[in-house]
Amino acid sequence: MKGMDLLPRNFLTIALPKGKLLTDSLQLLNMVGLDCLQVDEDSRQLYFDFPEAQIRLIICRPTDIPTYVEYGAADIGFVGKDTLLEENKDIAELLDLKFGYCRFVVAMPEDKVPPLLPGGEYDLSVLNHQRVATKFPRVAQTFFSQLGMQVITIKLHGNIELAPKAGLAEMIVDIVSSGKTLVQNRLLEVAPILEATTRLVANRVSYRIKYDRIHEMVEGLRPHIKTA
Repeated sequence: MKGMDLLPRNFLTIALPKGKLLTDSLQLLNMVGLDCLQVDEDSRQLYFDFPEAQIRLIICRPTDIPTYVEYGAADIGFVGKDTLLEENKDIAELLDLKFGYCRFVVAMPEDKVPPLLPGGEYDLSVLNHQRVATKFPRVAQTFFSQLGMQVITIKLHGNIELAPKAGLAEMIVDIVSSGKTLVQNRLLEVAPILEATTRLVANRVSYRIKYDRIHEMVEGLRPHIKTA
């Protein structure tokens, strides 16, 4: 693939996430009139130009999208709220797209959960100064800090559920959708943290300079967002 050509100033560059969020992202863009049939994640092509619509799509790793948007390599992007919270970039969040639902939770081995409090919640205070394995150290630290607790965060890039079994950490903070992976690994959710869905975000300078184009995209997407 040759280097990306410079675009005319009125082009809108949209960063889309590889993986499970890409299909829903493309479906939404199809609904606002952008024919995305040529976009194929399995190909080596990482950007797709639509001259008539004056749009370029770039396909990125989900965790890289906030960086592309913050530095203006993309004007707008589709990205999970979980990634936004962890990356903490200086970008504008414009719209909750309502797909890609997941939850952040604290989970532990079933035989080591904290005692229950009278209200039915687990007593997390006994976990003070314990180790937590996670892909999301910022989210984990923020959650426990708000409870007045200190924990030791250990960042991992995969197989978070293995950490308690291997003795690396007493608990994990991870995102779940159905919860099946926790059950399969004999882990029990001991505290919810927050819910996350996919968001439309924008570069702050692009939002001013290309306001009409971005606003048109926001209003075009809004009626097609599933609210159920």
